[in-house]
Amino acid sequence: MFYHLFKYLDETFDLPGSGMFQYISFRSAAAVITALLIAIIFGRSIIDFLRRKQIGEEIRDLGLQGQLQKRGTPTMGGIIILLSILVPTLLFGRLDNIYIQLMLVSTVWLGLIGGLDDYIKVFRHHKEGLNGRFKIVGQVGLGLIVGTTMWLAPQIVVRERTAMPVETLVANDDGSVVEQFRQTVEVRTERVKTLKTTIPFHKNNELDYAWFTAGNKQAAWLLYVLVAILVVTAVSNGANLTDGLDGLATGVSVPIVMVLGALAYLSGHVIYADYLNIMYIPDSGELVVFALAMTGALVGFLWYNAYPAQVFMGDTGSLAIGGIIAVFALCIRKELLLPLLCGIFLVEALSVMMQVSYFKYTKRRYGEGRRIFLMSPLHHHYQKKEIFETKIVLRFWIISLLLAAVTLVTLKIR
Repeated sequence: MFYHLFKYLDETFDLPGSGMFQYISFRSAAAVITALLIAIIFGRSIIDFLRRKQIGEEIRDLGLQGQLQKRGTPTMGGIIILLSILVPTLLFGRLDNIYIQLMLVSTVWLGLIGGLDDYIKVFRHHKEGLNGRFKIVGQVGLGLIVGTTMWLAPQIVVRERTAMPVETLVANDDGSVVEQFRQTVEVRTERVKTLKTTIPFHKNNELDYAWFTAGNKQAAWLLYVLVAILVVTAVSNGANLTDGLDGLATGVSVPIVMVLGALAYLSGHVIYADYLNIMYIPDSGELVVFALAMTGALVGFLWYNAYPAQVFMGDTGSLAIGGIIAVFALCIRKELLLPLLCGIFLVEALSVMMQVSYFKYTKRRYGEGRRIFLMSPLHHHYQKKEIFETKIVLRFWIISLLLAAVTLVTLKIR
């Protein structure tokens, strides 16, 4: 909003200082500060409102250390995160940017699904919340929207490299040609629609989905839509499963979002993209504003969510966080980096899948179900081993930071 307002004021009245809003760096800094202030200042009022309405977490006795003490803690605190993302993005983002529009839709879409799930748990007293099939339908729906938009929107393009012959002439003072050199120079072509994405740890690190369909563009786009659905569903559910300890999902997500913001900035800057030999995606740099708004929102939420938590984000926050990360990665064509960058989400989800599958298998074979872990998701396994909650959370944060650093290193290690 401010971008368009101050651009008009600058062009019409030459208002001093209005040109600052044309810079992504300035608007990103303003977004992270605003998000932090919204989360910290208004978070207390939202928590008090949730407590007055008795919107508290119903904790089951699972024999976990300190678990019962959390009973009655306000949930649906994801509202704080969503507001702290949406308001700064609407104020400081370019609202005519297709990537910003996609991120806003994704945030609201999954926020509503998670909010409905929390509403059913709290007000309808159904501990399972929204039926899993309806969650999947919502996630698949978002994947369809994102995949189809990436396919059809004319603004979503990349600029690929192409080789062009260049002739150089060496002449005498009288103008006669002494020598002629012919060389090939790589330049950026016009904007083109493409299905390329980034492969980590590979020298020519671009994969074209059309390769899997023998060059058939229509089939390749359908494949891409399926990939978008898979990525959104997997990361959203992974983040949801990680949200089980005070500050865990929030703290793990901060390095992930910051790395995605850095990748968006590099991919949207033609000089850095050329220097690093990565895909140049015009207009994707605007996503830095969204990434820093989300970073501020998450850090601000930690003010109340760190141990001992005064509020839980609930599915309102966790489903949205995972979905946002997935859509962001798809926008900057880095979805194949997510298994590395979101390694914590992946391991948490795999621990649940392994536990459930092994339990069902052993029950059929031996008549009684057996377990791989003491409890799943994985963070509860360590709780069962009587490791203190804050130590588990801090170690998961450290691992997330390490994975984020390794993800950035993939820019150079190929």
